[in-house]
Amino acid sequence: MQNVIAIIDVGKTNKKLLVFDEAYQLVFEQSSRIAEIVDEDGFPCEDIHALASFVLQTLQSFLQNSSFCLKALNFTTYGASFVYIGHDGKALTPLYNYLKPYPEALLDAFYHNYGGSVSFAAATASPVLGSLNSGMQLYRLKHEQPQVFAIVRYALHLPQYLSYLITGQCCTDITSIGCHTNLWHFEKHAYHDWVVQEDILVKLAPLQSYDAVVQSSMAGHSFASGIGLHDSSAALIP
Repeated sequence: MQNVIAIIDVGKTNKKLLVFDEAYQLVFEQSSRIAEIVDEDGFPCEDIHALASFVLQTLQSFLQNSSFCLKALNFTTYGASFVYIGHDGKALTPLYNYLKPYPEALLDAFYHNYGGSVSFAAATASPVLGSLNSGMQLYRLKHEQPQVFAIVRYALHLPQYLSYLITGQCCTDITSIGCHTNLWHFEKHAYHDWVVQEDILVKLAPLQSYDAVVQSSMAGHSFASGIGLHDSSAALIP
């Protein structure tokens, strides 16, 4: 059997399993597309349940391939979307699209309350991008759906959610948090004050480094799993 590393690569259009040998040569590839659905406002979004099924079924099928011995696994996806899970570990909402228009009044109120858009953007290295600032998705959930926000155990960026499906461990990748999320104050080397004041911090899983590894198992096979990488961070880390 050939020792390999597998990557689940989730883009907006294609979802792929990429398998590399010990010389980092691609030895196996599988691609799929998943039809979008719409959220409660009728805006297109990823079908998070179909995506989770794709990940689990694809890995289970690959592990049955007698030509390969899986040694390690990681995930890379677009990163500016949160999966909100409850205490039972299940997704509570659709995977809201980061291209979804942000309510102007809510956006204005946020920047008014927290020092103005210019100084805030400088402190967080986050241009004003609405939903593309993923922290703003949490702010919107709290103010528009407080009953859902109240029962959120963790908000996981998509790469960390896919890793959680395999490892059962919830975490936050610090490189993803630093990527235009509105969450991190770079001078303080900590979450921005608003994250605490809005009771967001308790919804964020413990911080981990991008190279954290969790020993995992599936279908009788043991392997190391990464915690998942935001695609922009995955491109820059090497």
